[in-house]
Amino acid sequence: MSASAKTEPKLIFRLQFEPEGRIGRGKIQLLAHIRETGSISAGGRAMDMSYRRAWLLVDEMNRLFRTPVVESQRGGKQGGGAVVTPFGEALIAHYHAMEGKARAALAEDIGWIVENLAD
Repeated sequence: MSASAKTEPKLIFRLQFEPEGRIGRGKIQLLAHIRETGSISAGGRAMDMSYRRAWLLVDEMNRLFRTPVVESQRGGKQGGGAVVTPFGEALIAHYHAMEGKARAALAEDIGWIVENLAD
C-alpha cells in the first residue's frame, strides 16, 4: 500500500479535568443532538444510548461548569423537553474551534507518522 493510500488517523481531542470531569467528542455530539431535537431522550437515541445514560452525561456536564449546558423543561402542553443554553452553545463552538486548531497544529507531525507506517 502506498503512503498516499493509507487512511488518515483520527485525532481524538478530549479535555480531562481532575478528578473526574471530561469533555470530548461524544458529549459535544450529544449536546448538538439535544439542540436539534429539543430532547435529552431523543438526543441520546440519535447516538444509540439510553435516556438514563444521556441524562447522566448531561448532569455531569451541568455539574462540571458554573453555568448549565442544558436546561430541562418539565411536562406541560408540549410534554417538556430540553434546551442547550447559551453557555452550552458556546461550549460546542469552543470545543470545535480547539479541535480544529489541534488538527491544524499537528497535521505535519501526523503526516510524518502516516508516511512511516508499515505497508
